[in-house]
Amino acid sequence: MAGEYDLVVIGAGPGGYVAAIRAAQLGLKTAIVERDELGGVCLNWGCIPSKALLKNAEIVSYFNRAEEFGLKFDNFSADYGAAVERSRKVVDRNVRGVGYLLRKNEVEQITGEAVFRGNGMVEVAPDGRKLQAKSIIVATGARPRTIPPLPVDGSRIITSKEAIVLSDLPQSIVIVGGGAIGLEFAYLYRMYGVNVTIVELLPRLAPNEDQEISRQVERSMGRHGVNIITGAGVTGAVEEGNGLKVTVEKGGNQQSLSCDKVLVAIGVQPNSENLGLEGLGVAMEGGSIQVDDSMATNIPGIYAIGDVTGKLALAHVASAQAAVAAETIAGQEPQALDYGMMPRATYCQPQIASFGLTEAQAEETGHDVKVGKFNVQANGKALGMGETDGMIKLVVDSKYGEILGAHMVGPEVTELLGELSLTRLLEGTTLELGWMVHAHPTISEIIKEAALAADGRAVHM
Repeated sequence: MAGEYDLVVIGAGPGGYVAAIRAAQLGLKTAIVERDELGGVCLNWGCIPSKALLKNAEIVSYFNRAEEFGLKFDNFSADYGAAVERSRKVVDRNVRGVGYLLRKNEVEQITGEAVFRGNGMVEVAPDGRKLQAKSIIVATGARPRTIPPLPVDGSRIITSKEAIVLSDLPQSIVIVGGGAIGLEFAYLYRMYGVNVTIVELLPRLAPNEDQEISRQVERSMGRHGVNIITGAGVTGAVEEGNGLKVTVEKGGNQQSLSCDKVLVAIGVQPNSENLGLEGLGVAMEGGSIQVDDSMATNIPGIYAIGDVTGKLALAHVASAQAAVAAETIAGQEPQALDYGMMPRATYCQPQIASFGLTEAQAEETGHDVKVGKFNVQANGKALGMGETDGMIKLVVDSKYGEILGAHMVGPEVTELLGELSLTRLLEGTTLELGWMVHAHPTISEIIKEAALAADGRAVHM
């Protein structure tokens, strides 16, 4: 007999579980179906374990610079397997936390794979249980994208999902893709002594960031000893002894790179197959489910959130979409999301953080632009930390002083996004940011100085 719910959520990642909890808070009888682990990719194989590993890498980096801090020791060794083990403990605690929150909010948890059997009905394999619901949210996420020249075998050619649990370090690795995932793994592996080469198809690393930020990232990666090849594509990989020979083409010329492993980090593709969506006529484009501002599809009663929508493949975007969908289903009128202003964060060292328009994008869209910049090396706290690589760049509307975009690279700059995002949300200006007193010494002072610099008033540079 079919179970009856107000809402069924398919997928328990950072979109799905947030949607289920928010819906339950609003009084909807809710069930969530997950075929794998609570928390999805983010908690199990992405955001959370990678941050744990990157913290280990940061600590190792200080040992690599020990003399700078007056530290001497003999026979130092860094056990990467122990780092992976620590990251899995962090994952386990987070996953158990999600389960607790679902139970606390009386969300029914169902293990299995859901398939639509008509609008308002899903069947859960393998037991065949049928769930009937007034509304259904598809939150099935995405998986690493692959390309034909690099067939992933899970051993020599891997994606981030295999890499995040790999306890034995390779001696050398080629990372294909210079975006957030590629940069984070490049830093992680390099700090543990791996010979790392990044191959990026576009002309620069961090290609979605402001051009000046990308240049700083490339300099910092170069200082770490990462080999960088940009404007180049990988055309193939063949076995060579116990490793691989990777062929790279740049400007019509080919070169070969020898390595132990290849990490494919070229983005994600949505998990929209085998759900029965086509039979219902749900609109899709390139595998992404099309939704409106309320996360509704073209079929009444069916919603989609997170990476499967193809909007912006970030965990916090999925969670924001989740709240919008749940509140819409509950009869509320939530604020539409502005994807252009969503914060973006990359956790290599130095960190990369941004939101909004780059300088080039602002000019292309007709804004009269002024820019405020400040170098991290002029910040007292950064000097004391021994972390002086980086800069902040504020892209500002000349007439009103409104922040159109913020772009940062430096120590802990991901933690500075909140202040800048809130300023933008409340329609604050660089004048007000410059007025605001920031504690000294803090990294956050770079925000104040960049705001002042936009108006030609910077003091410390």
